[in-house]
Amino acid sequence: SVSCFWACYSKASNMLSFPLCPSFKMVEVQSITVLCTVTSRFAHTVMTSKALNKAKSSQEIFFEVELPKTAFITNFTMEIDGQVHNGEVKEKENAKQEYDQAVFTGQTAGLVKASGRKMETFSVSVSIAAKSSVTFILIYEELLQRKQGQYELLTRVKPKQPVQDFQIVTYIYEPQGISFVDVKTTFQTNDLLPKVQKTVKPSDTYIICQILFIVMKFIINYDVKRTEILGEVQIVNGYFVHFFAPPDLPRVPKNVVFVIDKSGSMDGRKIQQTQDALASILKDLYEEDHFALIMFDSNIVTWKNSLTKATKENIDEATVSVQQLSTGGATNINDALLGGVSMLVRERQDQKLLERSADMIILLTDGMPNQGETNLAKIQENVRSASGGKMTMFCLGFGNDVDYAFLDVLCRHNKGLARRIFEGSDAASQLKDFYKEVSIPLLLEVDLRYPQSAVDFLTNNHYSQLFNGSEIVVAGQLRNNDRDNFLVEVFAYGVRSRHAFLPNWYSKCFTLHLIYPFAHTSTHTLTHQWQGILPKDPLTCDM
Repeated sequence: SVSCFWACYSKASNMLSFPLCPSFKMVEVQSITVLCTVTSRFAHTVMTSKALNKAKSSQEIFFEVELPKTAFITNFTMEIDGQVHNGEVKEKENAKQEYDQAVFTGQTAGLVKASGRKMETFSVSVSIAAKSSVTFILIYEELLQRKQGQYELLTRVKPKQPVQDFQIVTYIYEPQGISFVDVKTTFQTNDLLPKVQKTVKPSDTYIICQILFIVMKFIINYDVKRTEILGEVQIVNGYFVHFFAPPDLPRVPKNVVFVIDKSGSMDGRKIQQTQDALASILKDLYEEDHFALIMFDSNIVTWKNSLTKATKENIDEATVSVQQLSTGGATNINDALLGGVSMLVRERQDQKLLERSADMIILLTDGMPNQGETNLAKIQENVRSASGGKMTMFCLGFGNDVDYAFLDVLCRHNKGLARRIFEGSDAASQLKDFYKEVSIPLLLEVDLRYPQSAVDFLTNNHYSQLFNGSEIVVAGQLRNNDRDNFLVEVFAYGVRSRHAFLPNWYSKCFTLHLIYPFAHTSTHTLTHQWQGILPKDPLTCDM
């Protein structure tokens, strides 16, 4: 018999792809099938592969799949000569140790570990007798996150040898209806493009792909129809999920301080890519926005001593200053960040900024603090204390040498998040893409409220900001499945355009206080969807 477990071991936990690679010349890959069903943003993927050992003796057969970092495995099964072996999940903290021990003692074990920018790799191997076959079945699930106005489902397949039967089938069902679907594929030959079939119906979408032996990416981007200001609520089996992304909201002006590392380690391509990205980012500022530039190495240099309105003249002047950056010296992150915080606090106290505007700091660094305060916990506490929870911080960690965990905690303490920027020719594009996700605040201090008498458990329901193109998702459990008394109230601050679409909004600003008397009941189980919300790290997370 085969003793089997799989271990979730990961340094990071963010999109969707997988390659498959059973190898060896005497192994015949008979089939690879991927069935993905997306229901209300929740993706359920079943990946099946069958391989035959054609050799006259037993040999090891490998199974390897790349998973989205935001996904979680729910089941792994191997079927060998009609006998089924079910996997057992182990705690993440102990996974690597138990995996090594299992391999040492001859057990069949799988391991999940980081693999590139968006994926993690699950791999397992098993010894198969001569002329015997093995079927691998892996099931994983993921709550899709809305970014820049769309959801993305990305599948990457890399069979390393011919496959007799290969297919990917994806079904997407959204009760609200689909507003658009875009399918992109990368094949070894464009002759396979007609093999992709797409059918769009008024309330659902079917994406079907059936192809043989290719190396490809299969990317589906889509969004749902949005007509209700309070979004969509789905209830089933005593659980509810509330999707909140109100349409047609005017943007909230922002006050952003860019804190840029120009220490010696940023020399060369890093600083050039930073300059290119900043030039583009500055041009995207709106005239009602305010901005500042702080450059640091061993010393702190400010472009101006206060935030500046984003007029064309000021942007042009700042762009010239950015292009003249030179690198050198050590890395004084503490004083640079405190300088940015102090500038925003001072401008607020002097009432130089719009009352209804969003304050944020964006830090770009590639290294560890080695000048001034170097104790990481102390830096985190200094910034948290100085900001007083009144601004959002985003940290971009450039390259492999940066202490990402330090930046991650720093941002979480200040209602933001960290993002790793991978070194490469597209680093400038990564910087610009991240900025697009946070460049347009729509709502501030968003509270989604549900009647305490009807709800037992609730995920996070307060968000400091909602950005354009993103979505807030709240899940909970109803008490006694009480739908009759279930109402949704949303409180938020924003700035309206000249034409209000709600009569009780004021001409300059508004407090969103609306009641939604429950609209939709879905027909699928939401318990796994709730689980998928808890570990996520989206741009709307607890800001």
